[in-house]
Amino acid sequence: MPSEILDPALPRPALRRPALRTLRLGFLQLTDAAPLLVAEELGLFDAVGLRVTLSAEGAWAAVRDKLAFGALDAAQLLGPMPIALAAGLDGVRSLVTIGAGLGANGHTLTLSLPLAETLGRFARPLPAAAFAAALRRRTAASRPVTLGVVFPYSSHNYLLRWWLASGGLDPDRDLRLVTVPPPLCASRLAEGAIDGFCAGEPWGSHAAERGLGSIVLSSGDIWPNHPEKVLAFAAGYAGRDPESAIACTAAVIAASRWLDAPENQAEAVRILQHRLFPELGEREIAAAFEGTAEGWPQAAPLRFRTATLPRREQAAWWLRQMRRWGHVPPGLAETTALAPWRQDIWRAAAARLREVEPPPPAPPPGEAAEARR
Repeated sequence: MPSEILDPALPRPALRRPALRTLRLGFLQLTDAAPLLVAEELGLFDAVGLRVTLSAEGAWAAVRDKLAFGALDAAQLLGPMPIALAAGLDGVRSLVTIGAGLGANGHTLTLSLPLAETLGRFARPLPAAAFAAALRRRTAASRPVTLGVVFPYSSHNYLLRWWLASGGLDPDRDLRLVTVPPPLCASRLAEGAIDGFCAGEPWGSHAAERGLGSIVLSSGDIWPNHPEKVLAFAAGYAGRDPESAIACTAAVIAASRWLDAPENQAEAVRILQHRLFPELGEREIAAAFEGTAEGWPQAAPLRFRTATLPRREQAAWWLRQMRRWGHVPPGLAETTALAPWRQDIWRAAAARLREVEPPPPAPPPGEAAEARR
């Protein structure tokens, strides 16, 4: 199986070497961690001569700290998090190196049933103006709205903020945005601690399946095919052991193209249910792979292969949003903030797999209209 996925025509020395040591790789309990789980399950790390220990973490802050302080060699990271690390936000500074992207799209905005009922009848994806009107009605009735996001420096936060602002809302004044680790979002919704949340799958589908809320929007509706998580190596790791970084990236690219093959969908769901989500039903996990949210088709569903090339121009949109909301120091240089995004590791890995460069992605929100002029 690994040989077939990696390309049997390639000479073995180009892919395999004696493993030097174990690479410690962290991740969170999310559907878009699939490339890492699949690479291990199908023996792709072994096939490129790499020993890897996967470490499941409970929250993004734990992943960040362990990567920054040496407890992890690499990790699944939120897209904006390398910028936050380069800027030293929250007192944690580190210059990581990005080897690949780990997916595009994949988040949903789930609202509690009482808040969804306030909206009345609406079309999906939910227009920001319709949400703003419902929020103002709730606020006027002394019932302010609280939404959960998985981390302050996350694509979830910045895409949600952009969408809210497009409907005339100030995310810092008209509602509360609070941090909730992804696996806890459904329980916080059930407790009434939040009125909705934006999180990666399968947690929106899980909440809907439990009858706790309704999915009204996907992140791909805000920015089609937006970059999501990244495979980030700890500061200095790629320089000390470039072969391990390239081999790890190659295994992830190979896993990503396996995941995007429709015939592998059922097996991917089985792997994730066994490895990550033993308490969840197959339907909740399969929704992201099928490209559906509560049964309705998403315009831009979760995809893996086309997102593997890390693009600095896409990451620049995260930086612009972080500046917009005052999350980074005014003097932070773009060259410093975007230094983690390098394509040399990806290109070295892709050459070994004969992987072609993905097509250019859609422009970010606010820039799509400019691009059409």
